[in-house]
Formats: sequence, structure tokens, C-alpha cells
Amino acid sequence: MNLAGNTVLITGGGSGIGFALAERFVKAGSTVVVCGRRADKLEEAQQKLPGLHTRVCNVAVAAERVALLAWVRSELPAVNVLVNNAGIQNRVSLATDAEAWETRQQEISINVDAPIHLSMLFINHLREQPNAAIINVTSGLAFAPAAFAPIYSATKAALHSFTLSLRHQLKDTPISVLEIIPPAVNTDLGGPGLHTFGVPVDAFTDSVMERLAGGEIEVGYGTSEKNRMASRTELDAVFEQMNNR
Repeated sequence: MNLAGNTVLITGGGSGIGFALAERFVKAGSTVVVCGRRADKLEEAQQKLPGLHTRVCNVAVAAERVALLAWVRSELPAVNVLVNNAGIQNRVSLATDAEAWETRQQEISINVDAPIHLSMLFINHLREQPNAAIINVTSGLAFAPAAFAPIYSATKAALHSFTLSLRHQLKDTPISVLEIIPPAVNTDLGGPGLHTFGVPVDAFTDSVMERLAGGEIEVGYGTSEKNRMASRTELDAVFEQMNNR
């Protein structure tokens, strides 16, 4: 993938991995617009990264996803790269949290509905653009789930599966379909302080961008790189080790 000369739309790009990707695309010579639910977070991102474009959008809502495409066509029609990065992670007790279904549903809407719907919405637009790509950000937990985050893990497994099918269906089009597979990264995913054990976001993002620039279509890092290449027996062992500490 050529990192320069693109116009990139990143969902959930105001912080964490999304913002780190935005920084590197800008540094490489691309125009970047990030969207998110909170205007204050987007303003902070814009102050940190001058020239960054922003758009308030709650991708959990189908109508706002449709409006996002309309805005892109009107205001930034050169968008040729869609990065489906927005995601939330909740720690869930399946036996006791059933009454909080609205919260569970939001996790599914943001992590699964949004990237699938946005990918489908943007296909016809991206067909018209040079060097077009859809990049889905999944997780190493798509391959070996963390039992404390069962819905998050399941949504990322679904998105990995969807990415494979999307790539196959678009193989005869000019649209590349890429997948970034993070391990635990030191961001505020799930809440401040929960992922301080994760790998540094800069080291992860630098590695990912280098490999995308080298032409790889599926990229992990550390444990997620091992998981994406592992056998079923190896993944069963990873699951046991991770969930029985």
C-alpha cells in the first residue's frame, strides 16, 4: 500500500490506535479525516495534529453512517481509504449482565454493524478512486477470545471473517481489503488504566504501517501475529493460558 497521496477516513480516530494511524498517514503525505462521537476529543486531536480534518459521527447509528458517506462525497470526495477502526470493549459477566442489553447492543453496533455497513456503503464511492482500500482493525482476540470480554472478542472474530469475504468479493475490483490485527495495546480501550500492560501504541503502529507499505494485506504484532498464524491446537493452548491465570 502506498501511504502517501491518499485521502483517508478513520473512524474512532480521535485517540488511541486510530489517532496513531492518522499521525502516520499525515506524516507520509496523506490527507486525513477522523470521525468520532465526541467533539471535544476531535478538537484535542486536531490541536495535536494540525491539518487534521474532523467529523462528529456516532457510527453506532445507521443513519449517521449514511450521512457520513454523503458528507464525504460533498466535502472530501477524494477519500480513497476507509479505515474501520472504531471499537469499544466491555468486561461482561454473561450470567449477571443480561439486563444491560442496551450497552451490549452498542458494543455490537460499533464493532460489527458499523464496519460492515460502512464498507458496503463506501464500495461504489471507492471504485471511483485511485489506490482505493478498506482497512479493518480487528484484534488478536478474534482468534483466541478473552473470556472477560466475550462480546468484544466475538465481534472481532466476526469482523475478521467479514474481511476475508469482503476481500474475496472485491478481488476483481481496484479496492484492496486489508486487516490490522492488534494485540493488547496500551490505550484507553475498555477504560483508562486497563491496558497499561499492552504494547506501546507507537511501536505497534510503526510496525503496522511499515508492513502495509511493504504490501502485506493482514498484519499482526507480537502475540496477535502469533495468534493469526497459529494452529487450532496452539490457539486452544493460548485460550487456556490467557483465561486461567
